[in-house]
Amino acid sequence: MTATFLDRLARTRAQMASVGIDVVLLSVGLDMPWLVGYHAMPLERLTMLVVPREGDVTLVIPRLEAPRVIEMPEVFGLRPWNETDDPVAVTADLVRAHGARTVAVGDQMWSRFLVDLLPLLPGIDWRRAVDVLGPLRMRKDAAEIAALRAAGAAVDRIAGELQAGRIPLVGRTEAEVSADLSARILAEGHDVVNFAIVAAGENAASPHHHPGSRVIRRDEIVLCDFGGTMAGYCSDITRCVFTGEIPSDVAAAYAVLKEAQAASVASATIGASCESIDAAARDIIAAAGYGEYFVHRTGHGIGMDAHEDPYIVSGNTLALADGHAFSIEPGIYLPGQWGMRLEDIVVATVDGPDPMNRVEHSLVRVDA
Repeated sequence: MTATFLDRLARTRAQMASVGIDVVLLSVGLDMPWLVGYHAMPLERLTMLVVPREGDVTLVIPRLEAPRVIEMPEVFGLRPWNETDDPVAVTADLVRAHGARTVAVGDQMWSRFLVDLLPLLPGIDWRRAVDVLGPLRMRKDAAEIAALRAAGAAVDRIAGELQAGRIPLVGRTEAEVSADLSARILAEGHDVVNFAIVAAGENAASPHHHPGSRVIRRDEIVLCDFGGTMAGYCSDITRCVFTGEIPSDVAAAYAVLKEAQAASVASATIGASCESIDAAARDIIAAAGYGEYFVHRTGHGIGMDAHEDPYIVSGNTLALADGHAFSIEPGIYLPGQWGMRLEDIVVATVDGPDPMNRVEHSLVRVDA
């Protein structure tokens, strides 16, 4: 892995030079583990990776956390601090030692540390680290795509069990089914469950419904959106099933949704803009009369984070490049009645869009 991190560091420094950044400061969040493999705990004790455009990379870390670090001296050095030290001052000293005038900070850095750092570094031009790391993390390499594929296959198997009626629904609460899905996510090899949305009937009209005590009944739609983190990379899938005979209005709406999702996936070719991929789904849904009921963007990037760049949304003119990974998940939501969403993870490749999820896309009737 050392070679991987050295390559990422070299590309990071090239990007820093391109956008005029002298030092990057990374704390909590996933930029640091992507760059050097260490995932900082979200503590009141500061952990900070100081990445200069030139010179040594230093991980400022509480001494009691240092044993957790897998050391790679070729990539970074350690600067453990004691309980009576001031780690913000240590960080400021390192920034000054590199003569930095422009410093980029990670989006997830706690404000308490940034507020303390600002007066110690007057005259600094402050920027966001996403300007440096965003374009790099967006483009997944072969190993990252393999990790996304493995995670996608794992949740595909669970969705297949759902569609086959092997996950009991009727008579159970949404929360009980959510817990069942969560257990299956872990059993399929994920390290963490990120979410397991289960929304029945009218609750499915709320895109991010929190599963609760609502009992699932016969003859209604059940929306399941679930995923986790497996070997550092995320899965995310949405499938809907119907617990009985599918009414004609629901079947018609779902046919529109399925067509829109397929068109959006097919449009996700290298060079296509993110907003055009959103439009490919949205235009079909709008033409069928459901435009006002598609209330969110078509997709989000995915990788180590469940939601990251690139975002598949109107106004994002970014052109897809080889290795961009993202969800395609249009939805139709009729308040008080029902909702439906269909989601795959897709990677843009030179051979065309490569879906990480291939389980059945139809609205399946289940007797479960």
